Amino acid sequence: MLVISGVCAVLAGLVHVYIFFLESVAWTSPRVRRTFGIASESEAQVTRSLAFNQGFYNLFLAIGAILGVVLVVAGNGATGWTLVVFSTASMLGAAVVLAGTGRRYLNSAFVQGSLPLITLLFAFIGSTFTAA
Repeated sequence: MLVISGVCAVLAGLVHVYIFFLESVAWTSPRVRRTFGIASESEAQVTRSLAFNQGFYNLFLAIGAILGVVLVVAGNGATGWTLVVFSTASMLGAAVVLAGTGRRYLNSAFVQGSLPLITLLFAFIGSTFTAA
């Protein structure tokens, strides 16, 4: 169970690295503007600094989840699982907030929050059976 949790945490981290790329690097490209519903180049320019900042939040959460798994594999389970749970819980919380923003964001919230949710569920199940 904990292996599944670790794999999902890494995958969630990779999704958030991709989101970082979209928001902080490629924000003004036509494809990214369409993805995020940005109507024009001028709107993308106006929101660029906000997206840039938001992208780094996603990157930091990704680093936390992936580093947590690396620490677990290296034998530092307490610190590693703490990072994994904190990072993926934050990702899931952000997805819940995004879903509450409006119906048009439900798909994005699902993409952003599915792997963190699976990570947390399997971490809980795995820790319950390990502790018993």
